[in-house]
Amino acid sequence: MADYSFGGTEEENAELKKLEAAVAEDPDSFEHWEKLVRAAETLEGGLNRNSSPQAISTTRDVYDRFLAKFPLLFGYWKKYADLEFSIAGTEAAEMVYERGVASVTISVDLWTNYCAFKVETSHDPDVIRELFERGAQSVGLDFLAHPFWDKYLEFEERLESPDRIFAILSRVVHIPMHQYARYFERFRQLAQSRPLTELVPAETHQRYRQEVEAEGQIEIQAGSQQLKADKGELEIEREMRAKIDNFHLEIFTRTQTETTKRWTYESEIKRPYFHVTDLDEPQLANWRKYLDFEDQEGDYARTQFLYERCLVTCAFYDEFWLRYARWMSGRKDKEEEVRNIYQRASQLYVPIAHPAIRLQYAYFEETCGRVDVAEDILQAMLVPVPGHVETMVALAHLKRRSAGLEAAMDIYRTQLGSPDIDTFGKAALVAEWAKMLWKIKGSVEEARQVYQKSQQWYINSQAFWTNYFLFELEQPSSAETEQVQYQRIKQVYEDIRRKASLPVQTVKDLTSYYLAYLLERGPNKDATKEYLTVDREVNG
Repeated sequence: MADYSFGGTEEENAELKKLEAAVAEDPDSFEHWEKLVRAAETLEGGLNRNSSPQAISTTRDVYDRFLAKFPLLFGYWKKYADLEFSIAGTEAAEMVYERGVASVTISVDLWTNYCAFKVETSHDPDVIRELFERGAQSVGLDFLAHPFWDKYLEFEERLESPDRIFAILSRVVHIPMHQYARYFERFRQLAQSRPLTELVPAETHQRYRQEVEAEGQIEIQAGSQQLKADKGELEIEREMRAKIDNFHLEIFTRTQTETTKRWTYESEIKRPYFHVTDLDEPQLANWRKYLDFEDQEGDYARTQFLYERCLVTCAFYDEFWLRYARWMSGRKDKEEEVRNIYQRASQLYVPIAHPAIRLQYAYFEETCGRVDVAEDILQAMLVPVPGHVETMVALAHLKRRSAGLEAAMDIYRTQLGSPDIDTFGKAALVAEWAKMLWKIKGSVEEARQVYQKSQQWYINSQAFWTNYFLFELEQPSSAETEQVQYQRIKQVYEDIRRKASLPVQTVKDLTSYYLAYLLERGPNKDATKEYLTVDREVNG
């Protein structure tokens, strides 16, 4: 925490300390963070070049921590850049913008603001143009990218660069977006004065010329006579421009069709930006349908861009990260891209309360031969949630696959001895340990001993008793051994009813298994009698 005993008045310091304490107590509260940022911004009446070093340092520290916590808030990156510009000038502001577009790469607003800032603060057109091109690669496909493209065109207009303006429009007219028609009309108008070679690909230009020339001579009225003459260059150009205009109208029609198909989904997006509040189910359903649509269309660039857009709005929802990783893993030579998806989801966005994405990340690294990384991921998960059974089981099986059964057993022994794991977690681990001895080592007796020696510690554990009972039920037997197995099953069932402290419904559920066993495998003629007795006692 920054030292707020310097910078600002005593009242401002007191308020900042109070807000810092609130953030420390609940670091996930966006409301607390927002209040802290506002308080820091207004130190000493608002920061500028003449503010004290302490106040400037305090505000930078707050912004840095806030945007590390919520990196997708493009509006705050813009505010931070403006703040740095007022304090330290162009270079400092530019560094903030670079951090911002690295954090929320597909923000049309942030890229538009950054490029506008560059236009006003740089005198090198090539440097500015390079930034616009980076922005075009990042957000050019957005359905609502028109503010960015308008800014790019405005920049080239200021430089009076008609060639570049037409080149930009030649790209934009192919993109399905909200204001596609406006760009096409301008493109079509400019095309009338552009050289033919710029208007279509070289092979299309050559084909059109051959077609026009093959259509033969033209008729010319000379007094009362009609004469035939070869076409001059002007006539050839006129006819070619007519063909090219039709070619461009076909582009317009295709773009219009693609735009209309996407409008079905775009019109349902009510929140295209990140916020900490939950999305309602219709919004989530719309994103699922939209992704289904782009998946089926099969355009890699458009599909990837939609996933990135979705994961700004749905950053906290692991289902979309998992879906993105699965989709990317289906593409060839995309190991690093898949890894990047898992890292962003695990390290920045998906809460630890939703472990599926981190478990999948560990499995991915294991398949890539990075077993040590996979183990680190699972161990890291157990730091904030030391009793998470699924993670502990995943870690044990990772060890089993990479280092053998005994290494897996060591994981269970270590976890069972940990004071950080509660009784219910340990009970589930005991069941998993026994399962490993039974199904992997093949030692039924060792597994049985684990259950028998542990039952006194887990009287209240539904997981322990359910697994123990099903373990005995699933053991194979024959006519010669069924009586012995019956005694084992009956003993566990009696312990469930007499010793264990389980919910009534759980006892009834397990009883249904026992009753079915008596009818199907009961070893003597008294099985039906016992069936009726137990049924009456438990269900009567």
